Amino acid sequence: MVDLKAARIGIDPYLAWVETEGLLVHEGYYAYLKEIETRYWPRVGVKAAACHLRGRGDFGNLFVFDIPPGGSTTPQRHLYEEVIYVLEGSGSTQIQFANGEQRGFEWGEGSMFAIPLNASYRHYNSSGRERCLLSSSTNLPLIMNTFYDEAFVFHNPHDFTSRIGEEKFFSGEGNLTMVRPGNNLWETNFVPDLKFIELQPWAERGGGSSNIMFVLANGLMHAHISEMPVGTYKKAHRHGSGLHVMCVSGVGYSLLWFEGDDDFTRIDWKHGLMFPPADSQFHQHFNVSKEPARYFATGVGSIRYPLTYPMQKAFGTIKGGTQGASTSVKDGGDQIEYADQDRRIQPMFEAECRKNGVEQKMDRFFAGA
Repeated sequence: MVDLKAARIGIDPYLAWVETEGLLVHEGYYAYLKEIETRYWPRVGVKAAACHLRGRGDFGNLFVFDIPPGGSTTPQRHLYEEVIYVLEGSGSTQIQFANGEQRGFEWGEGSMFAIPLNASYRHYNSSGRERCLLSSSTNLPLIMNTFYDEAFVFHNPHDFTSRIGEEKFFSGEGNLTMVRPGNNLWETNFVPDLKFIELQPWAERGGGSSNIMFVLANGLMHAHISEMPVGTYKKAHRHGSGLHVMCVSGVGYSLLWFEGDDDFTRIDWKHGLMFPPADSQFHQHFNVSKEPARYFATGVGSIRYPLTYPMQKAFGTIKGGTQGASTSVKDGGDQIEYADQDRRIQPMFEAECRKNGVEQKMDRFFAGA
């Protein structure tokens, strides 16, 4: 039998790099990021871990950085993109560009930001008592598996000036472009708190849903945030793998299943819970808290640069096509309408609402179903 390793067949350069780096790796279907184990990573100068969950897909991953009180990461520069979400703590990030210009901003729990491609940067913990915990969604697997050259990825001198963006993008301001429900977008590099950013209605997703898409550092990384009002849930849908879903506010649960499955996989969530639905796996999100629930999703392939055909289909950017994420499966999309959903779903939701002392408010959404 052929020794594949000796024959140099089936190599995954990214996974080989992770092993060489000595990174602690977490696997499974979901992770509570506030409680996962981290270990010192010399490259970044702080404790960290990589999350390689079942649905992460081929292009992306998620790192967790655990910055000690008064500590900081070492200066970083790399050819992959990332979207940072602050899970806990407060601090600042300093960015320096090749022309000598600098940008800096302060962040706290709930902040989200993107580092312009190949800019030098460093994260600082401003507290002398509490740690900072950051999640970083990246396209490093795509980049490392494309070039399989560590020096090229981490020591590339090219200056991507088109990725810097307007100065106001680093202060929490941005540009709103109204495209259509579900595709309305906010272009920026920094959002001070995802719990309070204004969202736009997306009635087609059901349950009084609202959302906003992000264009971050004019990059390839996707991010969007959605909200469900109290006592509601969204319609089930599916898409390709690689979207890391993170709870921002509220509590609830998600049901996941593949077409033809007899039962659901249930994931209960609260702030810090993250899971990536698998390729073509239906999933449905339910708010059973006494406040609106928000979740944040990141992945590789943005609404500006969709990258793959399935992403183009999901975003509705194919000429003459429909937005798959809010078009019924009966019409060639990837959404299950309320009238077609499994009969067990609504009674289950009503029971969960009663358990939490929450009034379910889904009746009006079934009126026309």
